Amino acid sequence: MEGLFVILALVVLVVITIGMGVRIVPQGSKHIVQRLGKYHTTLTPGMNVIIPYVDQVPYKVTTKDIVLDIPSQEVITQDNATIIANAVAYINIVSPEKAVYGVEDYEIAIQNLVQTALRSIVGEMSLDAALSSRDLIKAKLKEGISDDIADWGINLKTVEIQDINPSPTMQAAMEEQAAAERQRRATVTRAEGEKQAAILEADGRLEASKRDAKAQVVLADASREAIERVTAAIGEQEMPVMYLLGERYISALSELSQSANAKNVILPADLPQAVKGLLNR
Repeated sequence: MEGLFVILALVVLVVITIGMGVRIVPQGSKHIVQRLGKYHTTLTPGMNVIIPYVDQVPYKVTTKDIVLDIPSQEVITQDNATIIANAVAYINIVSPEKAVYGVEDYEIAIQNLVQTALRSIVGEMSLDAALSSRDLIKAKLKEGISDDIADWGINLKTVEIQDINPSPTMQAAMEEQAAAERQRRATVTRAEGEKQAAILEADGRLEASKRDAKAQVVLADASREAIERVTAAIGEQEMPVMYLLGERYISALSELSQSANAKNVILPADLPQAVKGLLNR
């Protein structure tokens, strides 16, 4: 009986040993083998054989694309504005042994690298440029960290900027600034309108004054011509002058009588004598 138990124990030990020596690696994964605590080889998908009790598989690494969420963070722009930005990085592990032995935790390391690079890139841009240049930031991020993570056997496929927005305080300030700018434009437009109206009104008065002046010149020329003609027709007598003065005198009395302030208009009984009085005769 004791011999049978020994045989059964040996059989079980052999089966367990064989089981420990055969490793099945699924598709999309690679296993890291350490022999006596030192890196030995990398197992690829399929059935692999290792030395039991000597070889160990402490790391199982996926070769599929990994999506890393980069947490949101506050970033200061070149013009001292605060924005909140986060990103997503897509990576692929091409050398599992470098990824597990080159850095303590490659996911945390990549997250910190992206955050640091993002702060550096946005810090060299103005607020307006940062908010409108996602593609430029993306390209600079990929260029800045690709070489660093390549040393860990990791390929950065792409990095996307998810959100890049002003902080709540900055957003409120921008809204106030936009409202003030709209008010300023409205004030300028109103002032320009009033200015143009005043210019047009002044131009109108100037044109009216010019026309009045031309009319006075025309009337003066007409009066002069009339005096000359009357003088030429009558001669050196005082009748031409009295005629013209009388005509003007009667016209002035007529306008006076039509005035709103005129109540009574008294006409002289001897109109010729009144005209002679104007001539001091």
